[in-house]
Amino acid sequence: MTEEKPRPAHAVPPENAVGGAVEGAAPPAADAGAIGSGGGVAVAEPFTPMLVRSAPKSAVVPMVAGVLPAVAVAGVATATLVPLDRPGIGWLLAALVVTALIVVVDRRAREEKTTRRASVAWAALALALVAVGAVRASEWLFGLCVVAALVAGSLAVVGPRSVNSALYDALAVPLEAFHAIPWVARGLRGRGTQRGRVLGAALGAAAVLAVFLPLLTSADATFAHFVGALVPDLRADSAVRWGFLFCAGAFGTAGAYYVLAAPPRRATDGNRKAQGDSLLWTVPLVTLVVLFAAYVVVRLVELFGGTDYVLRTGGLTSAEYARGGFWQLCACTVLTLGIIALALRWAPRETAAERLRQRVLLGALAALSLVLVVSALSRMWTYQEAYGFTVLRLLVEVCELWLGCVFLLVGAALVTLRSSWLPRAAIATAAGALLALAVTNPEALIAGANLDRAEHGKPLDLAYLRGFSTDIFPVVAERLPNADCVLGPMLLRLDDDSWPGWNLSRARALDVELPPPGHC
Repeated sequence: MTEEKPRPAHAVPPENAVGGAVEGAAPPAADAGAIGSGGGVAVAEPFTPMLVRSAPKSAVVPMVAGVLPAVAVAGVATATLVPLDRPGIGWLLAALVVTALIVVVDRRAREEKTTRRASVAWAALALALVAVGAVRASEWLFGLCVVAALVAGSLAVVGPRSVNSALYDALAVPLEAFHAIPWVARGLRGRGTQRGRVLGAALGAAAVLAVFLPLLTSADATFAHFVGALVPDLRADSAVRWGFLFCAGAFGTAGAYYVLAAPPRRATDGNRKAQGDSLLWTVPLVTLVVLFAAYVVVRLVELFGGTDYVLRTGGLTSAEYARGGFWQLCACTVLTLGIIALALRWAPRETAAERLRQRVLLGALAALSLVLVVSALSRMWTYQEAYGFTVLRLLVEVCELWLGCVFLLVGAALVTLRSSWLPRAAIATAAGALLALAVTNPEALIAGANLDRAEHGKPLDLAYLRGFSTDIFPVVAERLPNADCVLGPMLLRLDDDSWPGWNLSRARALDVELPPPGHC
């Protein structure tokens, strides 16, 4: 008989300080591994005569104690607290619970207990964006805030810039939530005797609730209403909604733990390899600078000659002039920003002359682009004064202002010619602009501007105002004589909020005293 050689085993250390006590490891028959003394996971390589296979990432990433209970609690909290059909304080409460679970489990697993300031700032920004749902009732505004909060939360979990793209860092948690599904499944399979203990604890808690909950709810009507708002209905649509929220909260939290357990490699400002020579970059940039400079000169002629001069020479009406130029200017600013980003990344700057050339050309291009931003904003303002203020027009104005801020950041990056921080700074300014928009109450701002136009004899679209949320109640009730024509139908649409769906704007709307019904 020939003696069979042992199969080799490879120690795969975790990439984060969450090594600790691993729970949920795969059973010996599947992984044939054990926890090594250095905190790694020893995985036996299966016998393959002609093909070398490696274990999937989810099979070797360690799972510390506390991950699975925290994932379950996050799912239950999200399904219980989040009012999916409206903004409400429950969104903020669920976000606070999930944040606390991630921080507590991660800090227990880390040997280094220090917290990065950047991660704290991103987490605070995410919570502030979610908190908009407790104050403003505008659904479109809160939807944008939730998306921005997911991006900020993902950057808080990723931490320092990774070798991946900025897009991956901004979406790391939702992306890794899908990859975390087999990781969580492995942990559930590997619990062994723990499953019996968890099942016994769950049955004990259910027995306590079955005995004492009916007694307490029958003893106090307020407590019964509170419990009724938490317990989901048994209807099919409510069960689907509850299941969706549970999965979103649970696997979103699992994705965050998965990123923390196996973080991506950190990026370093190492050697950069330029693409092309100086002539290839200089000629197009000079051409664009000259073209933008010519546009600025024409704008100065318009400034001194007046708008009537431009309309007379162009044969356009005021509205056509404003509408026809805005979107073209927006496209120019976005394309210019992309060109500047490519130049900062790939243009040669090895010599002092190349670095000076890049600073001068890109600086001039950024400065001239700011003029384009101002021109686009002035055209949109002219168009809104002619046809009224809307949500879409306000949003594109905010986007133009944000592009102007990005060009200012580009100017700051040209000082040191280091642009690695620009993507995250641009994301932070976008989230900050959205938060500032929420503070200004955009729907009330639009309603007030349209009421100003009406006072100067211009038409007022009451049907458009009726489509807004209760955020416009104070402005319309104070300034519109027939406010009941706008606010009355909105009051009829207001449902009784459960306590997770409480919202400051809707609560104040119920206290507004409307004038007597007038002619609509």
